[in-house]
Amino acid sequence: MRDHWLLLAFAATALAAAQDLPRGQIVDTVKSAADQAQTYVLYLPSNYTPAKRWNLILAFDPGGRGRRPVERYQAAAEKYGYIVAGSNNSRNGPWDISRAAALAMWTDVLQRFSIDASRIYAAGHSGGARVAMSIAMETSGAAAYGGGGKYPGKVAGVFASSAVYPGDERLDKLRFPVFGTAGTEDFNNLEMHQFDQTVTSAHRLEIFEGPHAWLPESLAMRAVEWMELQAMKSGLRARDNAWLNQRFSAGEADAASLKESIARDHALTALAADFDGLRDVAPIRARDAALRKQPGVQDALKQARAEQQAEGQTLSAISDFETALGDDSEKRSESLWKLRQSLTALSAQAKAADDSPGRRMARRILAGVAAGSRGIGDKEYQELVDSVRLPQAPQR
Repeated sequence: MRDHWLLLAFAATALAAAQDLPRGQIVDTVKSAADQAQTYVLYLPSNYTPAKRWNLILAFDPGGRGRRPVERYQAAAEKYGYIVAGSNNSRNGPWDISRAAALAMWTDVLQRFSIDASRIYAAGHSGGARVAMSIAMETSGAAAYGGGGKYPGKVAGVFASSAVYPGDERLDKLRFPVFGTAGTEDFNNLEMHQFDQTVTSAHRLEIFEGPHAWLPESLAMRAVEWMELQAMKSGLRARDNAWLNQRFSAGEADAASLKESIARDHALTALAADFDGLRDVAPIRARDAALRKQPGVQDALKQARAEQQAEGQTLSAISDFETALGDDSEKRSESLWKLRQSLTALSAQAKAADDSPGRRMARRILAGVAAGSRGIGDKEYQELVDSVRLPQAPQR
């Protein structure tokens, strides 16, 4: 009984506090009513009112910087009626910390604001994307994730930036849609492509120019629009034919504007998949099939697959050499020599003056090696990595 009254008191406190939070601007620190050590960054649309129910994005940054995702999704949230909350506590490290942060933020937002329980989404970057996916898997009833746990609801979809697999398992079918993104020089770029090629349930992958980072604001807008489309397909949002026609025409125009055949093929394939069941997509599929028959297109597609395979093989070899650093002195010396040869060659390739698939691959691999090397705990190897790594522009 005492717990019951405590919960009612927390709820009353949260609802009262919600009245004081500004609309249409980012609030950097909102303390959970139940646990004030748990804080999050918040964006309420400028026209927020408790008289209607609002969609929600729960966001997770790998460094506990809740403002970063809220900034990315702010414009889309304002346009499409989403509340966005970014945890300041969830970060790379022990899973229990991120899980507790997610539970605290989720519970607090539901107590403070009027939320559509069927339209709750999770977003994350890198390790934060793994948090978002883990929560979605758990609340979707996946046995391996506890089948629901204590979360106060169910995740309807995931915005996954620069990572997607919650663990070592490889997924093929999910119970929720996923919009994935990665930078051209993102060290998890290959993981996102592998996900795109493996998963058969509703998903979308978009690549942007850049490193391992949160998606740009413009792409966040497209991500939310894609999730709105999925909501119409599943019945979570009423069908809006005028909006669908507008988005379909925009998708056709985007595909037509692309000069590279691989990018145009990807856009047409995605457009057909997105609107299948909502309108006739046979002409789009026919256009895509004709594109693939053009001279050089199949060669370009094969080349892209070969490059991904080569990247995977290089990463695997480097990982094997890194593992061998802990062996006896002779094998360790040989592995360190091979790593020096490989990383030095990649560094030269990464510093090439002209952009190319090879330069991008080299930069992705070096960035990934730099990100993981400190966990190996080998001082000599760390000095090698530091000598070949490229300086990275600070993320905002």
